[in-house]
Order: sequence, then structure tokens, then C-alpha cells
Amino acid sequence: MVITKSKLVLSATVVTLSTIVITSLGIHSIGKASFKDSHKDLVDEVWQIINYRYVDGTFNQLDWQAVRQEYLNKSYTDEKEAYKSIREMLKKLEDPYTRFMNPEEFKNLQVDTSGELTGIGITISQDEKTKQLLVIAPIEDTPAFKAGILAKDIILEINGKNTKGMDTNDAVSLIRGKAGTRVKLTILRNGQKKQFDIQRARIEIHPVRYSEKKTPAGNIGYIRLNQFSANASKEMKDAIQNLEAKKVSGYILDLRSNPGGLLYASIEIAQMWMNKGTIVFTIDRQGTQDKQVANGSALTNKPLVVLVDKGSASASEILSGALQDNKRAILVGNQTFGKGLVQSVQPLKSGSGLAVTIAKYHTPSGKDINKHGIDPDVKVELTDAQRQDLWLRERDKLGTLADPQFAKAVELLGKQTTQNTSTIRKN
Repeated sequence: MVITKSKLVLSATVVTLSTIVITSLGIHSIGKASFKDSHKDLVDEVWQIINYRYVDGTFNQLDWQAVRQEYLNKSYTDEKEAYKSIREMLKKLEDPYTRFMNPEEFKNLQVDTSGELTGIGITISQDEKTKQLLVIAPIEDTPAFKAGILAKDIILEINGKNTKGMDTNDAVSLIRGKAGTRVKLTILRNGQKKQFDIQRARIEIHPVRYSEKKTPAGNIGYIRLNQFSANASKEMKDAIQNLEAKKVSGYILDLRSNPGGLLYASIEIAQMWMNKGTIVFTIDRQGTQDKQVANGSALTNKPLVVLVDKGSASASEILSGALQDNKRAILVGNQTFGKGLVQSVQPLKSGSGLAVTIAKYHTPSGKDINKHGIDPDVKVELTDAQRQDLWLRERDKLGTLADPQFAKAVELLGKQTTQNTSTIRKN
């Protein structure tokens, strides 16, 4: 399997993730019957894509041929009935990341690729066991973020409607809306229910923020990456080059609450930090492995510490896993989210779209992090209350010595800088 910019996506099922690549897999004619009923034709189109590309050739121990017959034997009077059947069909795979989008939902997804969106700013998934809606992470500085929504929050209700077993697309439709309107969420956190009344807004997303920090370890570069969107690589390159010009002694890369995004962005950014070594293995349904490696184009070789937490998912785990396994960086913080699957987004003839899981990935050392995540080298736990205080009520402390995870990163950078200086003197 060849990784290209147009094919692979690493992101959780989304409400407002800003960027996803749309591609045609060119398989509309493979073994496909010709139906006069356009609604039945759409159902079969979706079935064919799953049959051809889904990562699990057993379809989660499902007789996929029988599923086709079941849904093609039905009669569809309108597109809504076809959409409902498609979603029922996909649910049988028990994969929350493989999902159907009607034309409006697909259009919203395409609008999101501009880096500007309307919503509250969270990414969500459906828990495979409980079927509850789970917050992957709020996007920084969005209405959901400012309201206090946290990673791993369970969404019990949207505007009073129970979400148990709700399709993520239906949840998207309920949460989205015009800027200035409001949505009410009932959240379950640590066994307690919390109510949130959030005003939707138009959100412009810049994935990278950076600054020079004066610390006991010297002047260091602090780079916060919010998500792996189409412009993340360029903004990361600019950040590193500008900080290199300031002669910083080391770097802290903050991936906390970064829900992921594009696979190619994670690879390109890893190459900015690594001169050599494997970045990631992707594995398709035939077991074919594709290896992505560093290409000698690193922009710096200075000491690096990466901050991660339970909201660091997907492409964040690709990058942090590559840097950890190659001993290029020390990881500090909490265990990451644990999403080791890759999706491709397919436009359909009806104007709707399909996100389908087509591969899984392993870190360079061969670890499958799906449902487990990556364990940091140095664990610095923050309670939900501490995280909420730091990220919301006392934002001025984020990325300072009053931020416990940042402070530990500075301490580790100081030790690395001292060791490097000693080595240079000995030589």
C-alpha cells in the first residue's frame, strides 16, 4: 500500500475537525450490479467500497455478502430510507470510524477543509462497547473549549435528546448550527452529570502557535500543535525556523488535546524533527506493510520534549510514537487516547460521502496502540479539575512553570542541555 496525500486520514469521527482529504477510489464498476432504483444503487455503491477496501477482510466476522442481499432486497421510496439502511448496514461492522454522510454532512466536511468552520469545536466518536458518544478533545479556543468540555467526556444528551446508540452523523446534525445559536449538552464526567449551554460560532483554525520561553534551562522554543490540518506542516516549518534563528537551546512540542488529522501532515512534521529512522508502519487488509521513514531533512537536532495527554489522538500518536521509539524526544504527560486506524473519505455519486477504515498503523517499534494509546516516558498526571483550571480559568499559566507538565519538560531539557555541553567539552 502506498501512502499518498490524497488517500489516508488519521482523525477521530468528527463534529468539527477542520480538514479531511476527499478522494475517489475509482471502484464504482467493480462487481457492481446495475439498478434502475437510484436509492438501491447508492446502497450497493457503499457496500462495494466496504467490500473492496475495508481493513478487516472478515468484516468483523460478518457475512458481508449476505448483508448485501439483505439490503438490496429492500424497496426504497426515498433517499432517507436509503440513508437509514446504509447506516444500519455500516453499524454491523462495529467500527465507529466507518460512517456515511448525507450531502449536507459531506458538504460541511468539505467546508471544514478550508480551516474555517461553524460549530462548537469538538471531535467525537462512539464507544464501541457502550455505544455512548465520547469526546475525543475540544479544539483549543473554540466555544466547547471555553465552556469546559474535556477529552473523554461522555455526551448523554444533545438538546434533551438521549444519545445512547445515536449515530455520530445524527449527533453532528444536532450539534452543528448557525453561528450565534445555542446547543445544550448533558455530559457525564467521573460519574457526575454536568450541563453545558454553548453558543455556536464561526471558527478559524490556525494549527500552530509558538513562542520563545526564558526558563531555568535557558531560552527554549515552545510549539503548540492543535491539529494536523492541511497547513500544519507549513506553519510548523515556519515555527521551527523562526525559533532556530533565535538560537533556542531546545524545544517543547505540545500535542495535548490534539485529536489528529491528516496522515501525511504527521509524516512531514516528523521529518522536520528526525534525520533518520522509521516514522510509521501502515498495514492494509492483505497484511501489506508500508513504511514511512525520515529523509534527512530535519530542521533541528536540539533536545526535544513532547507533551501528551488523553486527548492526544491519531496523528498525534503517530508523531509522538515516532519520536519516542527513535529516542528523538522524551514524552511527558498522560497516556494518549489510543486510535491506531486510518480512514479514507470517498465521495459518492449522490453527493453524499463515506469514511471507511482502510488500514491500521503501528509505531516504529511495532506497537499497536489502538484502544491503548502511548505511555509517556515520564508520567505527570493532572486531574480533570487541574486540567480545567489550567486550560480555562488560568490560561496564562499554560506553557509556563506553573503548568506541571511543562515544568517537568523544562527540567528534562535542562538535564539534556547540561549533558550535551559536557559531551562537547570532553570532545
